[in-house]
Amino acid sequence: MVLKNEELKKIYFGAYSFEETLDGYLQAYQYTKEQMEYFRKTSEEWYVRCDASTAKTLEFETKASKISFDYRIIWEGSQDSFELESDGQVIEIRYVKDLQKEGKLEFVLPEGEKKIAVYLPADATVLIKDFSADAPVTEIKKGPKVLWLGDSITQGFGPLRSYETYVSVANRILGYDILNQGIGGYIYDKNSLMKIDGYDPEKIIVALGTNQFGDDTMEPVEEYYERLIQIYGDEIPILCITPLWRGDVENGFPTLKRFCEGIKSIAGRYKNVSIIEGFGLVPHLSEYFLDDLHPNCLGAEVYGRNLAELIRKTGF
Repeated sequence: MVLKNEELKKIYFGAYSFEETLDGYLQAYQYTKEQMEYFRKTSEEWYVRCDASTAKTLEFETKASKISFDYRIIWEGSQDSFELESDGQVIEIRYVKDLQKEGKLEFVLPEGEKKIAVYLPADATVLIKDFSADAPVTEIKKGPKVLWLGDSITQGFGPLRSYETYVSVANRILGYDILNQGIGGYIYDKNSLMKIDGYDPEKIIVALGTNQFGDDTMEPVEEYYERLIQIYGDEIPILCITPLWRGDVENGFPTLKRFCEGIKSIAGRYKNVSIIEGFGLVPHLSEYFLDDLHPNCLGAEVYGRNLAELIRKTGF
């Protein structure tokens, strides 16, 4: 059976909206057109990354023994991966560096009924069509809708594997239905916060700040949380994650610590905002980072697991 694009959307998670190309490929977006237009006018880096396949998955239950789909890569940041998970275990990885820009991916599945997730590359923009399975696929149910806001770490750069971003790790434990608006180079910018028509998150997670800790003022952070509360109100739970440890700013580390304290002070003014300190999420050792800034596979796994545990403990 080949799924038409309307059917494909039912098993496609992590998207706010979709568009179909003239030749039938389905492209998924996590930002509104208004947000993307703002990025286009403001930052080339933000704009080219804002439609990446960040945290997007195909998830379903099936008895199929084989699935396949056509793909097209129209933008590539770093070369991470397509990954196939069956009942909680990765069983196949296809690295972008080994693939053509356009082609077909086929996966052989274990026997019997199983829950399948296909992770699309986090730091590339991938279009897909003609999803096929040799048995029916059933859409799955997820937990609360969560809007995740962040920078390149949240987008997924560092592990160079889509399955191992900290958001993917945490979300496998928490079971959220997420919209990941992490984007490389992102900062606390109130103008990027806009009402997302038709989308009402039940929770919001904010993980920002490492790209602007040297600023002379905390005003952008203050304005960001003011705008966030204006849009979503003061009842929706919001989680603030302060920046992680960085090993590449030895002389500027006191400045980073002061900036983190400033974020905590500002976020703490709001009754619906909880705070988790990023310094406690990943060990302060280069072995856990790709470049002393972005967690690698090991660092992202530790980050995601520690974050999920704290979220459960705090009741967020």
